[in-house]
Amino acid sequence: MKDWYQCTGEEVLSRLETARRGLTEAQAQERKKQYGPNALKEAGTKPAWKVFLEQFKDLLVMILIGAALISMATDNMESTVVIFAVITLNAVLGTVQHEKARKSLESLKSLSAPWAVVMRGGEKISIPSAEVVPGDILYLESGDLAVADGRILESVSLQVNESSLTGESDSVSKQGRELMREVSLADRSNMVYSGSLVTAGRGVVAVTGTGMDTEIGRIASMMSGTEEKKTPLQVSLDQFGSRLAAAIMVICLVVFALSMYRGMAMLDSLMFAVALAVAAIPEALGSIVTIVQAMGTQKMAREQAIIKDLKAVESLGCVSVICTDKTGTLTQNRMTVEQVEMDGKLMRPEELNPGKEGHRLFLEICALANDGWIPEGGGPSRRRSGPYGEGGTPLPEGRSMAGRRLEPYEKTGAGWSENGGPGQRQKTRQGQQEVGDATELALLHLVHQSGMSPEGLRQQFPRGREIPFDSTRKIMSVVCRLPQGPALLVKGAMDVLLERSTHIHHQGDIRSITLADKRNLSRLGDNCSRKGLRVLALAYRPLKGDFSAISDSSLERELVFLGFAAMMDPPRPEARAAVMDARRAGIRPVMITGDHRVTAMSIARQIGILREGEKAVTGDQIDAMDSRELEEKIQDISVYARVSPEHKLRIVKAWQARGRITAMTGDGVNDAPALKQADIGVAMGQTGTEVSKDAASMILADDNFATIIKAVSNGRNVYRNIRNAIEFLLSGNMAGIFCVLYTTLKSLPLPFAPVHLLFINLLTDSLPAWNTRRGNC
Repeated sequence: MKDWYQCTGEEVLSRLETARRGLTEAQAQERKKQYGPNALKEAGTKPAWKVFLEQFKDLLVMILIGAALISMATDNMESTVVIFAVITLNAVLGTVQHEKARKSLESLKSLSAPWAVVMRGGEKISIPSAEVVPGDILYLESGDLAVADGRILESVSLQVNESSLTGESDSVSKQGRELMREVSLADRSNMVYSGSLVTAGRGVVAVTGTGMDTEIGRIASMMSGTEEKKTPLQVSLDQFGSRLAAAIMVICLVVFALSMYRGMAMLDSLMFAVALAVAAIPEALGSIVTIVQAMGTQKMAREQAIIKDLKAVESLGCVSVICTDKTGTLTQNRMTVEQVEMDGKLMRPEELNPGKEGHRLFLEICALANDGWIPEGGGPSRRRSGPYGEGGTPLPEGRSMAGRRLEPYEKTGAGWSENGGPGQRQKTRQGQQEVGDATELALLHLVHQSGMSPEGLRQQFPRGREIPFDSTRKIMSVVCRLPQGPALLVKGAMDVLLERSTHIHHQGDIRSITLADKRNLSRLGDNCSRKGLRVLALAYRPLKGDFSAISDSSLERELVFLGFAAMMDPPRPEARAAVMDARRAGIRPVMITGDHRVTAMSIARQIGILREGEKAVTGDQIDAMDSRELEEKIQDISVYARVSPEHKLRIVKAWQARGRITAMTGDGVNDAPALKQADIGVAMGQTGTEVSKDAASMILADDNFATIIKAVSNGRNVYRNIRNAIEFLLSGNMAGIFCVLYTTLKSLPLPFAPVHLLFINLLTDSLPAWNTRRGNC
């Protein structure tokens, strides 16, 4: 059977046993019973009682419990009560902190699509995303999050950001035609996947997979194959506890045997051995470790780092390698125009002057050949126009409750309308959230910063015709009626526009474009690209006579080249200082991204990750290396570009094979296996998917690399305090051990009852624990 992307729209509907009118409510309920709710299966949350009981698994705690039971059997109830009180207090502390961390995590579950618009029985209704089933007809528009996998039936300038799956930060264009050959997931241009963000345009989708049957579900199930790693402290304390317990048992057996040999009663000999065990065990160690970790967790939470697992706090203190994503973590996740080319030379964006004809036309094209939207003047709403795709009505500004019919908007009629083109409909979107592709938003910000209103320009010069962007043409065109008459306004790839241009706008004049002009423009564009800038060219074509019958391909010819904008996602201001702090602390920062190598290298150099002598490699180069070769070369590599989820997993394993404690940051579903494999996985709280958050040990509420460095510093303080506490407790308990051993060897009376030793240890151990609690972590 063919894959969904290889089927025609009608074949998809037939296989799904649905129609463009959608499923009936009865069919939807039947399919929900068959496929289950549209949600990922979450790992069962441990109940509080189970977390509480797990606190007693420690070997030293078990020895204390044994001592308490022996005391109970010999009617020493004071010792029994005190021992049980101490270990119970430690268990309560650990349980309370675990529940606090869980609640903090739940408060971060903000990246979700709680509602979806579907066609049910011929009517558009808004339903909870969990109610979506295979066969539903789903409607998507800019700003929506796809709630299921689906085959696109209709597309109008639809662009989707699939970075959570593919790692590619650029939005990809989508269309409704079937694909004739097998292609990888990233190249399935007629499919949308759950968790992907619609950045531009509109689309109608037939749902083909929900819940665990989606691509997100497939990757989520992959995580079950990665085993959970113990933290360095857990390993150290396990080893320490095992050795200490073995030594205690040996000494206790020796003391018990000597006491029996010297004629002491068996019960007295047993109590003597119990006293020695109590004296040797650092009872407050569990309390101090828990308190130090809890205080570290609370401090990190105040600094925007949410710790899911209490034991993960100290792992940060041992980190020696941080593998970090680029977009949003090291950069601002917001494209900005850095340079503009006009009249054959580069200039700063602020040099654009709307008073000059060419500059004003440049800004008008930025605003009009654009499907994005940014809030202006703090206003609560915006106007947006454009055909929805199918003959149905567009959505209203408010989502209705499940099952309630959505009221249609009034059509403006055919021909040129005051607010839009032929047959266009109006709607208002509430709120101040920017909507659109990152490059389009950058152009709108450029217009706004120049003192012009993008929305005002759209109302003044409405769109009469649109030729959507697609990955083959690499350009987008609109027809607008400007003061000088109707014109085709075009933006797209530099090489494509230069090829289609026959004239150039130069210093207010229009003349034929020459080969020298094209070479100069190509050189300027290449220079920008080498700096990691993304180049987007602008052109136009004055239209005369009846141009409505001209085909799209013929219309986008004989263009007048105007200029280009070079933009980039700039580094966070604090990123370079954070990278320098990491290097001074002996931590190796490594960038792993799905972006192009040139862009990744440019950003890495600016913030100090890529230094002289260090290398940048691509996913293809990683594929060419076996695991052994990667382990040998990994020390020299600081930047990985165009990588897949499998590459991230290999990189983490390679660093671990070299004995390095590795942290891995990520926000997408594709990052989840590597996040779980790493010694400590760090997920993004703002942009991260639920799958990545579930796989991680720590979540950054502000998605900031600098926060990781602060957390590492706190983790090192935690680790240092725990180590100092262990040294102090062992040195203090040695006095009790020597006292008991001395009296045993000299055949002296029992110096302490178990309860006496316990009180002494509590007094000497609790004071440093209280001092730690007062702020030394």
